Amino acid sequence: MNTKRKAELMDMLCACEGVCSSSENFDNLQNIGQELKFDENYVNMADFGAAISSIERLIILNSLNEKDRCVCELEAILNKSQSTISHHLRKLERANLIKSWKKGNYTYYSLKKEQLQSFLKILNKVFHSA
Repeated sequence: MNTKRKAELMDMLCACEGVCSSSENFDNLQNIGQELKFDENYVNMADFGAAISSIERLIILNSLNEKDRCVCELEAILNKSQSTISHHLRKLERANLIKSWKKGNYTYYSLKKEQLQSFLKILNKVFHSA
């Protein structure tokens, strides 16, 4: 951060807090930000949030919550092309929310319910203490 921006922020903090002790308060706030930025819980929650940030992916998760499904079933549910479904499935797999396996010529998917529960517990823990 350049010195001009740091000075602007420190001035705003003084007005906001009503106390200007030194740059110690600013440094403490910077440290909080850095710690949270690299906190594994927050990194995981960001990945989780990105994975569920689409209505189509939420529908896929809900459909897989009912039962394991092949791609063609998901195509019918969403009325989307196989390539679109595959795109969404890749994002959900990267977030470790679903798993796939081959059965004949078809690929099936299932919800990793324990992983979903884990994300929800982390989310609750992170915001419950707030």
